[in-house]
Amino acid sequence: MTFGARLHDAMNTRGRFCVGIDPHSALLLEWGLGDDVAGLEKFALTVVEAVAPHVSVVKPQSAFYERFGSRGVAVLERVIAESRAAGALVLLDVKRGDIGSTSQAYADAYLDPASPLASDAITASPFLGFGSIDPMIETARRFDAGVFVLALTSNKEGPEVQHARTSDGTVAGGVLAHLARLNADASPLGDFGAVIGATIGRSDEQLDFNGPVLAPGFGAQGGTVADLKRIFGAAVRNVLPSSSREVLAAGPDVGALRDAALRGNDAVAALGDA
Repeated sequence: MTFGARLHDAMNTRGRFCVGIDPHSALLLEWGLGDDVAGLEKFALTVVEAVAPHVSVVKPQSAFYERFGSRGVAVLERVIAESRAAGALVLLDVKRGDIGSTSQAYADAYLDPASPLASDAITASPFLGFGSIDPMIETARRFDAGVFVLALTSNKEGPEVQHARTSDGTVAGGVLAHLARLNADASPLGDFGAVIGATIGRSDEQLDFNGPVLAPGFGAQGGTVADLKRIFGAAVRNVLPSSSREVLAAGPDVGALRDAALRGNDAVAALGDA
């Protein structure tokens, strides 16, 4: 199955809530763990145990593992493998963006099943020009994986690039147009998605591009179901709201983490089926 088909099925059977597995140092301390590899491993694998059997997608942020070097990356490998074994799709949040052979190397690292970091999908940055991520797009096609491309993020610095105008419209609009072409004729859902913040306020861009939308910022960061419906309109059927702190703050108790994830799923059920 293509990634888009797998994601479509997962959202309809497990719900459309995505849980970020982000071992911030502050969260490790809140859980009574050390800010070290042992604490990282205990934190991350506890979250996997609690949520991966119940949600459609988990999203580990690679940087929080990489900061511990090779031993941290080894923990990330376990997070990916054990999450997928529990039935969750893994969206690895790496936001890579480069050119040529380097872009291909990132694609091989995260999307080739031969890699210990192989995931169902990754995030990518198109701001060296959309063509710069072609190796990631083509590798995803080859291995039935997905790519979520930054488009309209909610960080305050984003608009200086994303809202900048070209002869064809805004930079973000150009990214979304590329995604629409990549997803043309895909059914039930394209493999190539956009990252669009749940707290961007409003947008005049065409957000219905036959692909999935990762919407970080839901829950503790302020995004609501009403916001998602207002921002995305008919395209809300393809939105995957994402939250990390909303769930992770319930730890370290496995049952409390599981219940927080299920509450997140219940909260976004009002968006309907994919």
